[in-house]
Amino acid sequence: MKNTYNTKQRERILKYLKENKDSNITAEEILNYFNSTSNNIGKATIYRYLNDLVKQNIIKKYMVENRNCSCYQYVEEKNCEEHYHLKCEKCNKIIHLKCDELKQLQNHIAKKHNFEIDSVKTILYGICKECNKK
Repeated sequence: MKNTYNTKQRERILKYLKENKDSNITAEEILNYFNSTSNNIGKATIYRYLNDLVKQNIIKKYMVENRNCSCYQYVEEKNCEEHYHLKCEKCNKIIHLKCDELKQLQNHIAKKHNFEIDSVKTILYGICKECNKK
């Protein structure tokens, strides 16, 4: 019976991450969400499952300085590599950016400044189009 319960908890966590795939979500936000519903999930369960999902490349883990904590994001089709991310500082939306000009900048920095940029972990902060309209 315990395995079924854990499976349902894991399904709920993954569903929540998928529904919020355009945002960076903290473990605390996940905990608070489920505590506000009738589906309480323990903090340790959430952290363990998040770590499992990171290892399986189903979600990405980011350190976000202005939040001073780790954030997680569901990655569609497990294909979140070799591109940069834009993060809106107002709504926390994440935009996957595949841009040849940034590749050129990355190559320039590598050649001229002897510094390799990790495009998978690089996040550029600003304000998204929707938040700029407000």
